[in-house]
Amino acid sequence: MSRISIRTRLAAVATGTAVTAVLALTGASSATAATPHTAKATTKTAAVKPCTGATTKVTAAKVSRPINHLLLTAKNTSRATCYAYYAPALRFDEAQSATQVIEDSVPQAVVTLEPGQSAYASVLLSGDRGKAEAHGHIAKKLDVFFMPRATGQGSVGPAAHPALPKNTYTDDDARVSYWQSTAALALVW
Repeated sequence: MSRISIRTRLAAVATGTAVTAVLALTGASSATAATPHTAKATTKTAAVKPCTGATTKVTAAKVSRPINHLLLTAKNTSRATCYAYYAPALRFDEAQSATQVIEDSVPQAVVTLEPGQSAYASVLLSGDRGKAEAHGHIAKKLDVFFMPRATGQGSVGPAAHPALPKNTYTDDDARVSYWQSTAALALVW
């Protein structure tokens, strides 16, 4: 076999090209060819999981602008990457249903959180209706649930329970944005 054929064969094997290319260069048939050099790649990709209350620290802070808003921050405190899918499902006090989602706030991509990174969501606490009409009250506690990749399957993992700022007023008109990659993007909503 010439030097060019040996180099070509070694290059083909090193770059992981198909066995048939090696066979064609060497003139061997598939029945007689040994294929120890074409072993499967050994790299394993870890499955990226949804963020949960167990893998994040969630805080809730009042903001000066826009008015009647909270900013939720979910910081990945684990050693693994997680995804902040969709919008958080929020329950103020003992509400029977989750806070409605601002559907126009869908980001261009799912927010991926490397360890130490944060995702943000804004919460519009109340609307224009009066206190009695919209069933407003001062909320004492907040549960933040995280969503799985597949819709319609409920939440994943334990909820987060951030402390609410003092005198957080909310009503039936409350809305929450999707998770965003920056606070500025979240506060647009």
